[in-house]
This record gives sequence, structure tokens and C-alpha cells, in this order.
Amino acid sequence: MSLQVREVDRQFYRDHLEDFLPDVLLDIHTHVWRKEFRLSAPMSTRGPTWPRRVAEENTIEELLDTYARMFPNKKVTPLIFGWPERDVDLERTNAYTSWAAQQYQLPALLVTTPSWSASQVEERVRKGRFIGLKPYVDQAPPHIPAQDITIYDFLPRHHLEVADAHGWLVMLHLPRPARLRDALNLQHLLEIDSTYPNVKLIVAHIGRAYCKEDVGEAFTTLRASRRLLFDFSANTNAWVMEQALRTVGPQRIVFGSDLPIVRMRMRRICEDGRYINLVPPGLYGDLRDDPHMREVSAAEGERLTFFLYEELLAFRRAAEACGLTAAEIADVFHGNAARLIAMVERR
Repeated sequence: MSLQVREVDRQFYRDHLEDFLPDVLLDIHTHVWRKEFRLSAPMSTRGPTWPRRVAEENTIEELLDTYARMFPNKKVTPLIFGWPERDVDLERTNAYTSWAAQQYQLPALLVTTPSWSASQVEERVRKGRFIGLKPYVDQAPPHIPAQDITIYDFLPRHHLEVADAHGWLVMLHLPRPARLRDALNLQHLLEIDSTYPNVKLIVAHIGRAYCKEDVGEAFTTLRASRRLLFDFSANTNAWVMEQALRTVGPQRIVFGSDLPIVRMRMRRICEDGRYINLVPPGLYGDLRDDPHMREVSAAEGERLTFFLYEELLAFRRAAEACGLTAAEIADVFHGNAARLIAMVERR
């Protein structure tokens, strides 16, 4: 289904984004999949349930059409990967991603499961012409409680070793309830940074730090990192973005959207350290059992624009607070990711 762009969206884009964004963007965090890839037998998943309310599927054609509608007069190139949760057929979603990447000449990542051997990962990347890996917390062995999962449970060392040997890109979603401030997560991030110097590790969503309370002493600790990169996909917290920019600098921050999830109409707030997506009434079904979703009045709902636009405005505020130059902004939105991808493709 084509994205519906309303006047409130066009006005928001004109007022806040059109002149700020460079003409060429590289979106390093997008999902493509078809709804028939979902497994018929129900599987428990560890991620939040609200993203499923936005889109049943996101074909490559829908993704490219979304860019055309959301970013008039801009050129956007996505890096693509499949839907990573356990209730999707991994073989089919990876095959579709590989086909889409070759059909449209796009970079792509392989969604992985930790049970694969290093040689299996290597062969799948080679055959699918992927440039790296997309591990995901949901793929950790099901007997491990969600609160106890470590990065190595779904991004095992033998996967990191082969990624390091080839200089691949790895898109990492942090586990554990404390997210970015979790001491074990930070320890493992610094270990990976120092032990696997050829891996281009991108920490998705700025480590899932959606509220100030998710940060703790993380950025003080992460000053010791040398290569870790961060995308700000599906994040609308300008303060968190500013801290990331001041910690690692704009050369290690990359633009990601998390499409199609950020097609959602919403505005995000934080309450007691928990993020809440404020959405129009009736648009996303019965929300009573979802602590991250809340409906607003019909009048306020009419004023809500896209999640992605809110993300981009937050980054603009962070960039202005840090005094980023136009060249640095262009690097965040294109140059940094383009150089990463070129480094992988040259090897």
C-alpha cells in the first residue's frame, strides 16, 4: 500500500527538513520482506510488538516508493536486510533481500542465526552477495531468558572472526533491559572494538537509548572506543543524539531510518524512563496491552506526522547544538556510510 502523504507532512518537511538534509542520502538501516515469509506456526519473539502494527510487509518497491514520497527532490539509497525475528522464514527473507539487492544494485546484509558455523556464514554471504551481517537478539537460543541474553549469544565469536577476516559490516541491536547503559553490553562492545578491528560494527538506534534514563555512564565508557559506529534509526531523542555526537564525533554517526517502522504517525515522549509512542486514535488497533503505545485526541492525531520526520528533526536539533558543519551533516547522511560500504566492497 502506497504511503499517504498529507498536508501536515508536507508542511513539516518544508519547515524543518528540506533545507537541512543534503540532496543525497544513504539509509543504512532498512527492512524488506514479504508477508508470506511469516511462519504459520506461532513463534515467541523477544522484541516489542508495536512495530508489527505499522506494516505487514515492506517490499523493495514499497521501500523505494516511500523515499520518493517522503523525500521529494532527494536521492536516497538504502542498505537493506530482512525482518530478523524468529517467526519469519530466515531462508526466504534472506533470499528475497539478496534478489532485491541485485535487482536494484543495493548493498545488503545477511540476517543470521548463531547456530550457523563460520563456514556457513561465509558461504551464505558469498552466495547472496551480502556485505555483512544483521544479527538480532531474537535469534539467541530460546532457553535463555530475555534479561540474560548477551551480545555473544546471538553474535557469537566465530561469526565475528569471519566478519573480521573479510572486513564486513555488522549491524548490532543491543540486548538486555538496561540497553546502552548495561555494563555487560558496554564491556562486550569495547571487547569487540579492540579484538576485531576490521569489523565495521554499527550499534543500531544509538544502543536503544530512547530516553535519558537509558544512557547512564555509557558515553563516558564509550570514549575509549576507536571504531564503533552508531546509527540513530527509530530514535527521536535529540539529547541522546547530541551526547553521541560529542562522544565519538560526526564521522562515526550514520543515518538509518528503520523503515518501514518509521512510517508510523506518532510523537514520542518519555515517562519514568520508558518511551511512549503517541498515535492517532484507532489507527493501530487495540493498544491497551502495549505499554509503549498511547492514543491522543482526534484533534492532536491530525497534527501528527511520520516517525521518520520526528527522528530527523531531533537529529537536526542535535547537529545544531553541536555546531556541525554542512560537510559534517552530509557525511552523517551519506559520506560516512558510503565510505564504509566502499571499504567492504574493495576487499
